[in-house]
Amino acid sequence: MCEDELIPPQADMTEQEWLRTGSATATGAPSMPTTGRTPSFVNRRTLLGGAMAGAALAVLPSPGQSSASAAPRPGVPGAFPFPEHPNGKGEFAILITGDAGTGDEAQYAVAAAARDVCRAERVGLAVGLGDNIYENGPESADDSEFQDKFEKPNSGIDVPWLMVLGNHDCSGLIPGSGGDPSRGDREVAYAATSRRWYMPSRYYSVPLPAADPLVEFFAIDTIPWSSYVAQLDPHYRWDGPYMREQRSWLDGALRASRARWKVVFGHHPFLNNGKHGSAGSYDGFEIGNYTSGVHLKDMYENVVAGRADLILSGHDHTLQILEPTARTGGTRQVVCGASAKTEDGKAHFTNPAAWQNFSDHGFMLLKVSGARLTIEAYTVDVATRKATLAHRARQTRPLSAPVGAHA
Repeated sequence: MCEDELIPPQADMTEQEWLRTGSATATGAPSMPTTGRTPSFVNRRTLLGGAMAGAALAVLPSPGQSSASAAPRPGVPGAFPFPEHPNGKGEFAILITGDAGTGDEAQYAVAAAARDVCRAERVGLAVGLGDNIYENGPESADDSEFQDKFEKPNSGIDVPWLMVLGNHDCSGLIPGSGGDPSRGDREVAYAATSRRWYMPSRYYSVPLPAADPLVEFFAIDTIPWSSYVAQLDPHYRWDGPYMREQRSWLDGALRASRARWKVVFGHHPFLNNGKHGSAGSYDGFEIGNYTSGVHLKDMYENVVAGRADLILSGHDHTLQILEPTARTGGTRQVVCGASAKTEDGKAHFTNPAAWQNFSDHGFMLLKVSGARLTIEAYTVDVATRKATLAHRARQTRPLSAPVGAHA
C-alpha cells in the first residue's frame, strides 16, 4: 500500500492556512522518566481484515586510513561498533536510507553508490527508515529475506544500522497494511544475531558519543498510529498501552537529553509533499483513528515540534528536505524513502521545501559537528550505480541545546 494510493489525496493545509487556525505547539507536558521500560509485546499474529479506518566512528576504511575509535556493542559477537569520536573531518557522518528492502536491482544500485560515498566521507553509522522487508515483513527472526534484502545489498557498509519499523514490516494478510504490529518483534529479535542491524526494541534512543553526547537519535514506531486498517489487538490500538508508553517515553527522553542536536526518526512523516500527504490526512483520509495518522500528527505537534532539530522519515518514495516553519516549531522534516523505489515525479502538496525530488532513487548523509548540522541529498543513476550530490542544507543553531552542550 506504500505503492498505490487508496483514494485521490486531498490537500493538507498550507502553512498560511495552518497559521490562520491559531494552532499552537504545546510542549509543556509533565516530565517523564528518561528511559522507558522495554515494552512487552503480544507475540501472536493478529487477524487482519478489520474495517478500513475511517469507515561508529567505525568508518569504512579507505587505503591509508585507520578507523577512529568506537564503542563496542554488547551482546552480538563481532557487531560493528558505535562511533565514539568524530572522523578526520571533525564530524559524525551518518548514512540515511529508507524504504529499501526490496532485494531488487535498484536497492543494490543505491547501496553500491552509497558504499562509495560512505568510504569517501568516512561514514560511521547508518539509519534505515522502515519498510525494511517488503512486502509484508519477515516470517521469522531468521528469515532468509534478512540476507537478501538487507545484509547482501549493504555488504561493505560495515557500520551499525539504526532501524525502525515500516508499515510493510508489520503486515500479514494485507501487505503494507500495518495491521499486525506484532510481526515487528521478529525484526527486533533479528538484531540479536546481526552485526549491522540495530533494533534493541521497537523504540529506543542512541546518544553519540555515549559519554558526552553531541547528537542523540530517537527511534519511534509510527505504525499503530498510521495503519491502513484498524488495530484489533488492544495492546496496539492508537490509545492502547503500547502507544501511550511510547509517547511518554519520547516526551521524557527529549526533555532529559543532554545532546546538542536531537534527531527523531520513524517511518511516517509529519509533513510531506509526496502523494501520501502529511500526518493527519495520509492518502486523503481525514477521519477515524487510523489511516490518516491523526494521532501521529498530534504527537509530532505536541511532543517533537520545537524540541528536535530534525524529523527523518520514509514512507513516500521521494527525497525531500523541507524548510523549518512555524508549524513545526523550527523542526526540519526530511523525507528519504527512495532507496529502492521512486514515485510519480511530481509534488502533490506545497509545504515549504529547500529541495525535493520525486522521480530519482537516492539516499542522504547527515553530518554532525558542534558547529553545524548538515544534510546532503544524493540522487543515484541505477544503470551506472553512481551517486550525484544534489543538494546541501546546513543548520548552525540547535533548537533546544541543554546548558553545557557542545558548542
